[in-house]
Amino acid sequence: MRVALYLRVSTDKQTTDPQRLDLERYCQARGWEIVGRFEDLGLSGTRDRRAGLDQLMIAARRREFDVIAVAALDRLGRSTRHLLNTLQEFADLGVSFISLREGFDTSTAAGKLLMTVVAAIGEFERALIVERVRAGLRAAKAKGRTLGRPRRIVDVELARMLRAEGRPSKEIARLMGVKLRTLQRVLATRG
Repeated sequence: MRVALYLRVSTDKQTTDPQRLDLERYCQARGWEIVGRFEDLGLSGTRDRRAGLDQLMIAARRREFDVIAVAALDRLGRSTRHLLNTLQEFADLGVSFISLREGFDTSTAAGKLLMTVVAAIGEFERALIVERVRAGLRAAKAKGRTLGRPRRIVDVELARMLRAEGRPSKEIARLMGVKLRTLQRVLATRG
């Protein structure tokens, strides 16, 4: 059996080594040949487009492997829609999907059913996290805390004077230590 491994971590401070070792042991125990390793480092599972995942999908469409294995379902993704679409595409291509943590194997009907349920739970968990973050931001705002990046103070008169001298906006922004968009926004709102 030809197997491709997909590995993902959410931050640059993490490593895929534990996932890789578990998957390699699993494949070795079954006598399967690992024909590809696809990784995404420092990327959220909520993103549908990831370089490693995109490469995996291209290889799957080329029928370069028979099975895709991940250490856990949430490594592939956290959106039910995206997970189900990806798994359906694997099924259409005749590629089985295995997730070690959950013990899923989509070559069985029970595995397909359980995968759908767990994908929905994963999306629910993500939605709860988003709700808690938003509630925390509302509470901080209600207490008068300023959220986000502090606004840059731009000397509008100096910017106008430099513009009157015929200097390009990019140069003015660089001289004033602000981004071009910030300079343009300030000049547009203050005449």
